[in-house]
Amino acid sequence: MKSPLKNIKLTSYDELLNPEIAQENGEKIVELPIAELHTPAIHPFKVTNDEKMQEMAESIKKYGVMTPAIVRPLETGGYELISGNRRKYAAELAGLETMPAIVRDLDDDAAIILMVDANLQREEILPSERAFAYKLKLEAMKRQGARTDLTCSPVGNKLKGLKSSQELAEQVGESKNQIFRYIRLTELTPALLEMVDEKLMSFRPAVEVSYLTKEEQEQLVESINLNECTPSLAQALRLKQFSQDGQLNAEKIEEIMSEEKPIERKLVLDGKWITKRFSKEMTPKEIRERIERALDMLERNERRKMER
Repeated sequence: MKSPLKNIKLTSYDELLNPEIAQENGEKIVELPIAELHTPAIHPFKVTNDEKMQEMAESIKKYGVMTPAIVRPLETGGYELISGNRRKYAAELAGLETMPAIVRDLDDDAAIILMVDANLQREEILPSERAFAYKLKLEAMKRQGARTDLTCSPVGNKLKGLKSSQELAEQVGESKNQIFRYIRLTELTPALLEMVDEKLMSFRPAVEVSYLTKEEQEQLVESINLNECTPSLAQALRLKQFSQDGQLNAEKIEEIMSEEKPIERKLVLDGKWITKRFSKEMTPKEIRERIERALDMLERNERRKMER
């Protein structure tokens, strides 16, 4: 908790997460009792016993834990898991009593940044997980003065002179505005946030709804359940405006939510589909632009065929 960063010799994002490079820098992989490995008190990433977890447990039964966890010593005894909470859970399901780990001397902010960076590498991340992860990392970066020597991106960029929010945006491949939109989701009540995770409520309406007071959000949940629909972006913007004007109440919410609205056309692309067709280095913006160019080309070709 109080350990300084001076003992860390690793200098880049890849080095912080790569066990092979860690060994080259003098760090050792040790076997630690699973009972002594504890999840951080603040951890935005969920560990669920789903099909993928069962597959991981079966793999661990056969081959063991291939990638060591990263932990730091706790003053009260045992270790805090910085990276490897899913592996720990799968190892427990597989019946293991110990698992490999690299012990690092990290302070709170360095631990938060490393924990977020490690988990953001997963293919599928819920909006709520991303929201709290961005919030935690941004706060940590601000506190430690955005130490790019410890938190630089995988390509090794040193984003000197940038604000922490802009640096975080560069690291995760999002716009700064999108970063703040995600962080706004942390202001939602659990019921509304769950709707976002389950894709029952779209992202942008959820961002606007986050500006409602907690009482107004609870009233909105009641109206959503009654009308069996979530607000469109236009409705969410109106709810937000009425709230800011001090004119939003249960009756007004019900009036807006009971309105007929056009059927929304929405397409959600599977993470595996994206990984299969696009380079891991491409940002969401670059992927979107490439898809748009491909569709434009397809439309032109179809037009030419019709003109023949």
